[in-house]
Formats: sequence, structure tokens, C-alpha cells
Amino acid sequence: MIRSMTGYGRAREQIDGYDITAEVKSVNNKILDVSVKLPRAYSFAEERVKPLLQSLGVNRGKVDVYVSVTSLLNSEDEITVDIGYAAQYIEALKKLRDEFGLHDDITTMSVAANKDVFTTVKKEDDLEADWARIKTVLEAAINAFNTARENEGARLVADLKAKLGTVSELVARIDENSGEAVKEYEKRLYKKLTEVLADTGVAADEARILTECAIFADRVAVDEELVRLRSHVNTFTGILDGDGPVGRTLDFWCQEMNREANTTGSKAQNTVITGFVVSLKHEIEKIREQIQNLE
Repeated sequence: MIRSMTGYGRAREQIDGYDITAEVKSVNNKILDVSVKLPRAYSFAEERVKPLLQSLGVNRGKVDVYVSVTSLLNSEDEITVDIGYAAQYIEALKKLRDEFGLHDDITTMSVAANKDVFTTVKKEDDLEADWARIKTVLEAAINAFNTARENEGARLVADLKAKLGTVSELVARIDENSGEAVKEYEKRLYKKLTEVLADTGVAADEARILTECAIFADRVAVDEELVRLRSHVNTFTGILDGDGPVGRTLDFWCQEMNREANTTGSKAQNTVITGFVVSLKHEIEKIREQIQNLE
């Protein structure tokens, strides 16, 4: 199912005496850019998050992952003070105090409020068990995240199909009016020649007029462009009815539609057709903007 690049998912479970919460959210991005925030004691798991996201079908977007782990039991883990970090943190607090003339309330508890001052050292043989617990909750959050993206993707697809319908209508209107442009040119040409030759008594050359009209008709013919536009719309619709990441592919076909619209506009010799082409390009631009939201 086609997915939006924007979504949010959350899961929370208590496993083996640990209360674990995982949140996943994303915004648009050309590639998959993953930012992971874990408790320092579980930082070893950070490199495993992106492969997990990819294995569950997350391919594009700027994805932020937050995981919190709280032990509900007496822990055998060793909590130590990061002396170097604590010294820098206290020095920074003093500088802040002196720079702005703040009240000196630097205490043990105020420093301890910064959790990065402490480091939790876990036993090596617990790492895989820790990851298994985190993975269980994280997978649930990612699945909720993907469901939200699928729901948003369905809405985007419906909107894009409506816009493609408008494109098809405009192509049909251009097609209907393209023949009239040649007829109008023939009338103008005949009238102009008649006026020029009226004083000389020379009749307008019907064969020459027909030749000029044929040349003009060939120059302003947009049949090929309209055929390709219809083909691109059908291809675009077929991709929307498919599955998996489609954003980059649709961006290509959007460029192709815009190319044909530009060529049609450059050939237009009729103000009515020009108006339809302007509307067509505007609709294609709206489609292009919308597909930036698709994975």
C-alpha cells in the first residue's frame, strides 16, 4: 500500500519488569534519515534501529525514534558518575550564573537533575535480552506508525486521482479546440489576402491559402503531445494503484507531463487553448507538490 512520508506511532509495554515506551514520527525527506534517542545505558541499540525500520518497510523520510526504559525492579546495574561531564556541566552553570548575575543555587540535586551526569553500566550478557525487549515495543510502534502513514497515503492517492481527472478534462478541452485554431487562421489569412489584393483586382489564390493553412496546421498540431499526456496520466494512475515506494517514480512522470504541457503551450495560437494550458500546468504543479509527501 502506498504510504505518506508523514506519520506517528507509539507503543508502551511492561516486559520482564521493565516499562518501555517507543515513539516514531517522521516528516518529508528525499532519503531515509533516522535520528534515535535512547537512554544512555541502551545506546548500544542505536545502530540496530535503522535496519529494523527498513525491514518493516520504512524507506524515505526524516524519522525520529524515541525510546524510554524504566526498571520496575531492583536493578543490579551499576550507576556511576561521569566525572568529566559533570565537571564541565558545573563549570557551565557557574559561567551562566556569573554572566547574568543569577542567584547561586547550584546544589547536588540541581546538578543531578541532568541525567547525563550519570552512567549506567550494564552486564554484557544482558545486552541481547535488553534489545529483545526494546525491539518488541519498537516494532509495535513502527507498525502503528506505518498504519498512520498508510491511512494518510490513501487520502493523498484519492486527492491525486482527482487532480489527474482534472488534467484529463483539460486535455480533452484542448483537443476539442485545437481544430478551431486552424479554421480561425484560414479565415484571417483569407480576409487579409482579400483586403491586400482588392485594389489590384487580383483574386486570392485558393491553392496558396490552403497550402499556408496546411503549414500552419502542422506547426500548431498538438495531437502527439495530447496522446503522450493521456498516456502519462494512465501510467501515473497505474502506479497509484500499485504498492511500495512511488514518490521518485511519480516525480519523473510529473516532469514528463509538464514537458508535454509546455510544448502544447508553445504551439498554442489560440487564447482559449492558452487558457487551458495555463490551467493544465497549474494542476500538474499541484500534483508535483502533493507527491513530495509520498514515500
